[in-house]
Amino acid sequence: MSKKSNSGYKGAALSVLKNFDVNVWGDVRITTSDGEFSGIILPRSEIADDRHVVLKLTTGYNIGLEVGTIEEIEEHGSKEAHYKIPEKEFPFDPVKPNVVLLGTGGTIASRLDYRSGAVIPAFSPGELYGAVPELADICNLKTDKLYGVFSENITPEHWSGTAEAIKREVDNGADGIVIGHGTDTMHYTAAALSFMVKSTPVPIVMVGSQRSSDRPSSDAALNLINATWTAAYSDIAEVMVCMFGPTSDEYALLHRGTRVRKMHSSYRSTFRTIGDTPIARVSGGEINLIKKDYRRRNPETPLELDTVFDDRVSIVYYYPNMQPDIIDSLVDNGYKGIVIAGTGLGHVNKPLYPSLKRACDSGVHIFMTVETLWGYVQMYVYDTGRDIMELGVVPGANMLPEVAYVKLGWVLGHTHDREKVAEMMLTPYAGEITERETIDGYLIMQGGLPEMEKFLKNIHF
Repeated sequence: MSKKSNSGYKGAALSVLKNFDVNVWGDVRITTSDGEFSGIILPRSEIADDRHVVLKLTTGYNIGLEVGTIEEIEEHGSKEAHYKIPEKEFPFDPVKPNVVLLGTGGTIASRLDYRSGAVIPAFSPGELYGAVPELADICNLKTDKLYGVFSENITPEHWSGTAEAIKREVDNGADGIVIGHGTDTMHYTAAALSFMVKSTPVPIVMVGSQRSSDRPSSDAALNLINATWTAAYSDIAEVMVCMFGPTSDEYALLHRGTRVRKMHSSYRSTFRTIGDTPIARVSGGEINLIKKDYRRRNPETPLELDTVFDDRVSIVYYYPNMQPDIIDSLVDNGYKGIVIAGTGLGHVNKPLYPSLKRACDSGVHIFMTVETLWGYVQMYVYDTGRDIMELGVVPGANMLPEVAYVKLGWVLGHTHDREKVAEMMLTPYAGEITERETIDGYLIMQGGLPEMEKFLKNIHF
């Protein structure tokens, strides 16, 4: 881009740049009615408004300055960004383990193209080595871009395709698998792979990033380093999610694929184990176990797949005054399984009862979970719960609603026999049901309380 180009700016914002004779990529000091700001003027997307000048501060963060507040701009030079991620040949060491990174579309290591607003992902071994050179100290890395979709567009076909790719790479000698995935639906995929990969001789580690690599607060590189180390050296041969433990970069947590859930829209420590404890902490090349009951790495263990899935399944969160037509529409549209996240111990309102009975009588399999996420379905406690069970609704123990949804689709891929479906749903295959919740398996931080402040002095999040 030439020095005189003002790509992406228009209207009032472009007039301000022209008025002070400054350009995109200019190294400037901008005086505004709110104070002074120094940094690099960034390009803007063509669809952006014309009321702001975007500046990358010396701290690395971006800020938008409203044009009406700008009083003066002084340019001291220019620095143009280069979007191509540097690529170096990934070194091979016969002593190091072989790890395969499978990509589904999440941007683990990336750069932002400010001209278009698009993220340019780093994915080849050379690109990843250029972006995260520490990976070469851990393993020999191979990459395979399976898909290139946003995580909200992941479907059961992607789940089964990823499972097939895992088997292919393990059969070819991989010592560990890392799966790059968007964070929004990572817990769904983790649950699906936990059922579809019945046994594995090596770790299968899902990883993503909450913040892109161009941001100083990005968690991408450290997440990838910790996930790769886990895949290369961990003794835990299960499907796991590896993401930040506390909000800082002290360590990552390894969450079991059927007990993990994304719990915050923007925190780097967004993933939490619900109703249980994480399997381990990983940091600085060390894995500190929290749990002892996990499947262990064993080269003699065959990797077995079971990738069936019936996608005629839905999940419904109950809310006050829910109307029967919600259930009726699912039945009328051919759905064969419904997971309900009910109130309290597993309840819904009485107007739904006729529709629930009609659904069960029509061969639809309905399972109850709790929308509280923590805790067990206990439908024997109140008449409401017992009445709902009489209709044919089956309690789902302490499965998370999303996990029960994924599991029901997997079970219905095997059978539609009512007794067999119930038996399989209530049989724990991958830690999705626990006998009891641990004493420290339930935790919600409440800010501002004296006891919480005292607690926070002794523990990190």
